[in-house]
Amino acid sequence: MKRLLFFITLFSSAASVALGQCDAANIASRCAPGPESGYTLIKSFEVDGKGGSKTKIEYSYVFTKGTKYLVNVCGELDAPDGVVVTLYDKYRNKVASNLYDGQVLKAISYPCSATGIYYISYTFEESKEYCGGSTIGFKRIG
Repeated sequence: MKRLLFFITLFSSAASVALGQCDAANIASRCAPGPESGYTLIKSFEVDGKGGSKTKIEYSYVFTKGTKYLVNVCGELDAPDGVVVTLYDKYRNKVASNLYDGQVLKAISYPCSATGIYYISYTFEESKEYCGGSTIGFKRIG
């Protein structure tokens, strides 16, 4: 009986921990641009704020002049859930953000005018889960 109680307690604890964890990889996989958008997926990013203990997550990627980029942001239910993405150029100048007029939008589009390293920064604005995913798609301009 003690063994049974131990296994039930162990299973309950493991289940509650698993349910509370962020599955950012799965969310990112659901966040890819559809074929109808005209964008080709090039990169996925996991955005795990560790329940609010991580306030900023940053990645970098080389963008190419003459290319238009689409950065999608998804939360648990495909809406961004307060996940804010801000795009910075190689000089760390802000060039785009999905936080617009106090609203967190699902995506940003950025026509790249200079090849170089760009920084993709994720923060949280009134997020409930501090968990999300993001993707970058591209298409040639002109």
